Amino acid sequence: MFPAAKTAVLTAHGQPSAPEGQEKALARLAQQVSDLLPGWEIRSATLSSPGRLEQVMQDGALVYPFFMASGWFTSQVLPKRLQGFRYDQLPAFGLDPALPLFTADLLKQAFQPQPSSRVDKPALLLAAHGSARGPKAAEATERFAQVLRPLLPDQDVVTGYIEQAPRIADAAQKLPTGSLCLPFFAQSGNHVTSDLPSALREANFTGETLPTLGSQRGIARLISQALLQAALARNAPPSPG
Repeated sequence: MFPAAKTAVLTAHGQPSAPEGQEKALARLAQQVSDLLPGWEIRSATLSSPGRLEQVMQDGALVYPFFMASGWFTSQVLPKRLQGFRYDQLPAFGLDPALPLFTADLLKQAFQPQPSSRVDKPALLLAAHGSARGPKAAEATERFAQVLRPLLPDQDVVTGYIEQAPRIADAAQKLPTGSLCLPFFAQSGNHVTSDLPSALREANFTGETLPTLGSQRGIARLISQALLQAALARNAPPSPG
């Protein structure tokens, strides 16, 4: 039986070519979560820093995957790296059921009011990684967009990907004036700082690109709530029978 959950490990992919920057960013997020959970110990480790995950891990911890989908890294890499430890792994950040409403509230503040006479609605370009390895990443993005659309009735929500079709450059072409691009990423690695701007320039996208979803204010609270719910579920008495 696991002990009461008071330790959590936030883990993300990080940036293999330069791991230090994303490691520090994840540590800052962990500190913000810790500030919201008195009495908890919130640790962090990216997979790109060799050995760090194993160093900060302990038996009984809750593992929070700061990923947008439950794909290869969360289903294969994490269990292999954590072999020998006893732990509970939460769903990936991008699958949090509270995330679409959080995002809708964020975007309603970001979109500028448009004249009522406009025929074309400004759009949201949800720019994501996708994957050439399998469908999980795109499936998570498309499910998220499907839930988000009725929450943003005044905007069209379109998706574009770095590693698969529809490519971001294709999806961003001819979007109406006033459109926004939201990077559907947990961290701001090279895909966000280099590949995404390059694709938007190719498409002549003139709208604003927001910070990554994982870097928005309020994400730490969303993570803290997920950890509390997981701890309550772990410590709940077993059902009779």
